[in-house]
Amino acid sequence: MGSCRVYAAVAAGGFRRYATYRSATAAGVFTNTVFGFIVAYTYLALWDERPGLGGYDQAQALTYVWIGQALAQALSMFNAGFAVDMVARIRNGDIAVDLYRPVDLQLWYLAGDLGRAAFQLFSRGLVPLTVGALAFPLALPGDPVVWLEFLGAVVLAVVVSFAIRYVLALSAFWLLDGSGVLQFGGLVGMFFTGLLLPLNAMPGALGDIARVLPWASLLQMPADILLGARSGAAEVLMAYAFQAGWAVVLLAAGRLLQSSATRKVVLQGG
Repeated sequence: MGSCRVYAAVAAGGFRRYATYRSATAAGVFTNTVFGFIVAYTYLALWDERPGLGGYDQAQALTYVWIGQALAQALSMFNAGFAVDMVARIRNGDIAVDLYRPVDLQLWYLAGDLGRAAFQLFSRGLVPLTVGALAFPLALPGDPVVWLEFLGAVVLAVVVSFAIRYVLALSAFWLLDGSGVLQFGGLVGMFFTGLLLPLNAMPGALGDIARVLPWASLLQMPADILLGARSGAAEVLMAYAFQAGWAVVLLAAGRLLQSSATRKVVLQGG
């Protein structure tokens, strides 16, 4: 119970930390909204040429665009978030202090990232989606159960996103500077999350591969649930199982790498 209170406090601290930067948040909301308009008009042109691409009609495609803008920051689809700080602490040796804390390092960072994601979902998520709904005919569901199922998928997506970035950040134990790995992960994530083009619309083998990679958990699964591509208890549970499976695998990989690093690697700074 005591540990739960600690992690809850860390999550609340993560929420407050990002809520402090109000000007940056306002600039981010504006950027997400403008980018949403650019991508929406690009999709309109594309769906005029290829109606039904990826199994979406035009309204569903536009909805996918604004869901992507609403979740982009909460799920850190193209930025590393906490991983930048973690890499810096590994590089300068401060991670040794973190490892001596009487809490689990992975759960500590996960709690902080959940707090960050909660703030960015309700700040940089709601406004762009609302503006998109006012400007375009979106296919948003009216059933609150679907929205609850969607939020469940978003929570699992945050955990998968965290687990991916945690594994990437741990590379700094061996490479000394994990910035390049994080940047590469951001580029790969932007493409394979489907932020630029729905994974359902990717052709052939590329689409088949993209839909089974962990990044498919981030945007495609929540979008499928909200757009009705996965409806009913069985389909939703299958989506949850896909996300939870990748979360378990990646969190376990992170724990193994962390254990190996702290046993065999000499930290910078002594």
